[in-house]
Amino acid sequence: MDSGRPGGDLRERRPPWDGKRVVLGVCGGIAAYKVIQVARDLTLLGAAVDVVLTEAATRFVTPLSFEGVTGRRPLTDLFSAEGAALHVRLGQEADAICVAPATADFLSRSAAGRADDLLTTVLLASEAPVVVAPAMNDRMFAHAQTQANAAHLSERGYLLVGPAEGRLAVGEGQGPGRLVEPGIIVEALGRVLEPPSPLVGKAVLVTAGPTREALDPVRYLGNRSSGKMGYALAQAAWRRGADVTLVSGPTALPAPWGVERISVESAGEMEEAVLSRVETADVAFHAAAVADYRPSDRHSSKIKREAVGDEFDLRLFMNPDIASQANARMKPGSVAVGFALETDDLEGHARRKLEGKAFHLIVANRADTPGAGFESDTNKVWVFDDKGGARDLPLASKAVVAGQILDLVEGRMGRGRGD
Repeated sequence: MDSGRPGGDLRERRPPWDGKRVVLGVCGGIAAYKVIQVARDLTLLGAAVDVVLTEAATRFVTPLSFEGVTGRRPLTDLFSAEGAALHVRLGQEADAICVAPATADFLSRSAAGRADDLLTTVLLASEAPVVVAPAMNDRMFAHAQTQANAAHLSERGYLLVGPAEGRLAVGEGQGPGRLVEPGIIVEALGRVLEPPSPLVGKAVLVTAGPTREALDPVRYLGNRSSGKMGYALAQAAWRRGADVTLVSGPTALPAPWGVERISVESAGEMEEAVLSRVETADVAFHAAAVADYRPSDRHSSKIKREAVGDEFDLRLFMNPDIASQANARMKPGSVAVGFALETDDLEGHARRKLEGKAFHLIVANRADTPGAGFESDTNKVWVFDDKGGARDLPLASKAVVAGQILDLVEGRMGRGRGD
């Protein structure tokens, strides 16, 4: 099953899910089977998940399936041996509530403030943030009453995620009504679970991935960058409330949820995309592995070996220094973060790049460190700042490293966890 996760996003105990209580409400729809993955992922991330199944949900999935992935007994009955105040306890103890799939019937009952089952009573008894992931037939979702109910829940402060477009149940064709993938629901919960951040409402610009410099229509000069570090930063910044723009070279990664992705190929295209946006950015992360050089000539047709012979001389021109140009255009009070992959004299090369390109922070790692660098799901980095400071961050998943880097950026902004 495609969970909708960014590449390399390992499910491990980590903020903001770790140690939190999540009530996961499941309504009766064919997409209910996908929510088992949501429950599992949340549990692996360290959350305690209380699953509440509506009566209709039990027609599609069993309580045992959820107990098997959460280790906690799902709840179904408003009037159970747990006590008449079960809904109050669940509502008060929850750090967040998620309803998926949210059917048209649930949207209607919730918008009307009904309290006729355990799930709706928990919602009325709680002040926790709520994520709602609708799923239904596309015509049902398009109905004016369903749209009004969804708008009312949004006005109440619920975060509605989806629905996505795609194939629906057998015989229903396709359209907007499909449940978003489990990884997207998990990320949406992460956003409402994050503590207050100085990144809320800020414009964050991230570059990621490699660039490709065309030699002919089928060949290019490039590098092994997967884009995983930049994508993890973009997703983590969105979870903390930022408005994130990701300028990405060619990668196999899905676009992070909630993030505007601008796809580019060459260094020239990346330069244009970055410089047209950086002046409004509050934070810029230059995580892309931009090719330093490009071929002086791009051949219009495929270069044939028999036409070239035994030797092929390739002339290269230097590409523009995107980061230096971008840093010179950033507004006062903004934060610029660079990245450096080195093979020797890590701190020396990183600090020269930090000063020469006018970064505030630079994240550096060695190409020969096991479990770090290109294409890896983990990373081992040092962070140097323009005040002479240095942080040695331990080997961890790139998702965890992204959070630690953001902590340092928030500290730089004056009110963050990295202070």
